[in-house]
Amino acid sequence: MIMKTEKIVSLLFVMVLCTSITFAQTFKSNVSKKGTTAAPFLSIGQGARALSMGGAFVAVADDPSSLYWNPAGIADINGTSVFVDHTQWFADIQYNYLATTISLGDLGTVGLSFTGSSIEEMRVTTTDKPEGNGETFSVSDIAFSVGYAIKLTDHFSIGFNPKFIYQKIWKMSASAIAIDIGVKYITPFDDAVLGMSITNFGTKMQMAGTSSAVTHDIDETTTGNNGKIPSNLATEEWTLPLNFKVGIAYNVFSDEMNKLTLAVDASHPNDNYESIDLGGEYVFNDFLAIRGGYKSMFLVDSEEGMALGLGVKQALVGSVQIAFDYGYQDFGILKNTQKFTVGIIF
Repeated sequence: MIMKTEKIVSLLFVMVLCTSITFAQTFKSNVSKKGTTAAPFLSIGQGARALSMGGAFVAVADDPSSLYWNPAGIADINGTSVFVDHTQWFADIQYNYLATTISLGDLGTVGLSFTGSSIEEMRVTTTDKPEGNGETFSVSDIAFSVGYAIKLTDHFSIGFNPKFIYQKIWKMSASAIAIDIGVKYITPFDDAVLGMSITNFGTKMQMAGTSSAVTHDIDETTTGNNGKIPSNLATEEWTLPLNFKVGIAYNVFSDEMNKLTLAVDASHPNDNYESIDLGGEYVFNDFLAIRGGYKSMFLVDSEEGMALGLGVKQALVGSVQIAFDYGYQDFGILKNTQKFTVGIIF
């Protein structure tokens, strides 16, 4: 019976792999299409640990940030976990990510996540008043998801993460729904882990609101007609930043005091060229972690590059554990981004 189950799961994994590869080929292009998708904040990786590993996390995924990288990873989390991540982005933009997971035992694991932006209000400027007309406007990026993952066998897990996305700028807003799908498979080759994910597969986004309301003269060559007919400017629909990732994670060595994990991810987005992410994590005594990586290798004109980070984990009362992680990534002419993460497992 066990052998039969393993064969079924192996067949399912091969089917998912073939489907994913075929799916990725459907948006293969020699043009990068950079800047042609909506909600680009969905491409900002979550978790200081993943950032400091250069984003090579789709096969490593085993903490609440897995809801972003590979939802199948939350199946590896026992008990209940809470995860808070803060990102210092460019132009004084900041993002906060909150996630929680609850293990249901043999029934799987459920997870919730929320991403929100923190952007100061800006002055409304016009051609007549370039310094501002006294009004201000705000900008918001929001994403909320409810995920689920289950271990079909000891070696194979699958996860789903449906989400709602919302963006607003001044009097215009847009929304969309999407889903992330991921799998993790512990291979027979020294227990190396193979992970795959498809993220942000969903509807298009189209801005709508009162800012598109204008008055229009249908025929300026005709006199005596109404030159101020109420109209609305048409806005385009834009796809979400769809991404297909395949990754491998391998424990070079692991004992009671030391553990070294190396990981590599290949990314195939719909708004850029393909690239490779590399990362590594050394953990001493299950307490101190030192991480490093390089993001977007072989990506033409990429400003992303080296990443570094540290983490500490401490057991408290009973089975309660708390972890603090810091991640730094070089961003070329855009200087750098930094992440701070606090996680609690109980």
